[in-house]
This record gives sequence, structure tokens and C-alpha cells, in this order.
Amino acid sequence: MPLHAGVVYGPVRSRRLGASLGVNILPPSEKVCTFNCPYCQYGWTASSRRSEAHVPAWPSVETVVREVTTALAALAGRDVALDRLTLAGHGEPTLHPAFGAIVDALRDLRDARAPGVALAVLSNSSTAHEPDVRAALTRLDERYMKLDAGDQDALRHVNASALPIARLVASLASLGDIVVQTMFVTDAAGRIDNTSERALAAWIEAIGTIRPEAVHLYTLDRRPAWSPLRAVTREFLDGVAGRVRAMGTKVLVFG
Repeated sequence: MPLHAGVVYGPVRSRRLGASLGVNILPPSEKVCTFNCPYCQYGWTASSRRSEAHVPAWPSVETVVREVTTALAALAGRDVALDRLTLAGHGEPTLHPAFGAIVDALRDLRDARAPGVALAVLSNSSTAHEPDVRAALTRLDERYMKLDAGDQDALRHVNASALPIARLVASLASLGDIVVQTMFVTDAAGRIDNTSERALAAWIEAIGTIRPEAVHLYTLDRRPAWSPLRAVTREFLDGVAGRVRAMGTKVLVFG
């Protein structure tokens, strides 16, 4: 998919979030993410840290508020109902240097212009150990946090990350009130695959440690960055869902 040129996109009819107005707080037309997932619909990562993106290119708090205000007014004029305002976009939204200030400003705007609409985030969880990010995450209504791996090997191959998996799991376990979202993928050569029994067992153990409110399971729905990747079957996802439910955790399957 092409990268977003501006702040607001949609509303998107999301498989997981209903009618969601996307809020992209990444630099326009530049993917900034701590992961470089081969399944990403936005292609490969250009920058991996806040400092690697040209600082003035990050949309300001004022710009975000102005663009979302305009979008909400337009949708209200067309009598379009929303379920969520979702911080997402073409990268990792928590990397924005003013992420906390944006969360607070959007909360105030939502309360004034769209009461009852949930304020959510889609995050890859890589910054959930940072105190300022954690504090901002707790001020959101909903936190959809990625966990595609339960061991270091799967994290390295599926998310192209060297982040310590133990720190990632611990940060999610202590965050509380989250929904874990997991993408399962494979390829014919087995180079990138989090579906093996070994990978699954480690992931199941991590879910048991985190104890999220719910788990969302899904697979490829759009063209990935790495073309040899393949979607898993619905039967596979249902089998994983059964193992998670056996632990007493709510599961939704998409795909």
C-alpha cells in the first residue's frame, strides 16, 4: 500500500476495529518503525528511530489536532458514525517525539467533538518499556499491542528485531488491559515462519505470562513487503485460538 501523505485517513472498515478513523502521526510519506516486518503492507522500513527521521517532518501536535478536527466535522456533516479514532499509520506511532502530548490533545478533542468514540492505538510494542510511552499508553482507551513471537529467533525472523524478547514480554505483562494482536505467516522454504510447534509453544507461554484482555489472531490480507510470504489457513488460526481459550483468554480470529 502507498504511504500516507497526511495525518488523517479513512474511515477504515477494519476487521478488528469497526469504523476507524486512522490518525497517522509519522512523517508524511516516510515509514519510521522499530520493526522491519516482511509481511508489512507498507513495505520495508526506511527509518528505525526518532532521530533518523527529519525532525521538522514529524507532524506537530497542532497539525494533528487541526486535521482530526476537520475530519470529524466533515464526517459529522455526512452523518458518518465512528467506532474509534486510531493512532496507527505507516509505522510505529509511539516513536513520535510528542506522543504523550498528542494523546492528551486527542483525548480532549474526542471528549469535545466525538464523545463515545474510543481512542485507540496500534503499536508493535517495542517501546512499551519506555516510561513516557507507557504513561501515554495508559491514557488511551484501547491498546492493541503486537506480539508475533515468543522467542528470540521468531522475533528476529518475523519482525527483524533484536529487541530482547524477555523485555518485550515483561513490558506487556506489566502494562495491563491490552489486546495482543498476532500475525501468523509462513513461506515455502521455512525462512520466515512463526507457525512451528516450537515457535507456537514459546508464544503460548508468553501469552500466559502477559495475560491480556484478549488476543486477536490474523494472517496476510494484503500484499506483503516480501512476496514469498504466505497466509496460514483458517484451520490453523482456529487451532491456535483453541489453545489460547484453554488458558481462559478471549480470542477473536480474522482471516
